[in-house]
Amino acid sequence: MSIIFILVIIGVLVAGGFLLAFIWAVKSGQYEDSYSPSVRILFDDHIKEPEREQSDKENTNHKKDSNNKE
Repeated sequence: MSIIFILVIIGVLVAGGFLLAFIWAVKSGQYEDSYSPSVRILFDDHIKEPEREQSDKENTNHKKDSNNKE
């Protein structure tokens, strides 16, 4: 029966620790930016070029470099 009291005390201490961490986060400004997450979906991501075009560009650059060396 005494183990239950020990577990309850440990549980209350852990919960208190999480409560203190949450209060610290709110006071330090972790939750102040409520605008950016709602508009983040509207920003465009960078579109990657297809592999074929990249390899063509690399081949062209390689040919230019080899011509300069000669």
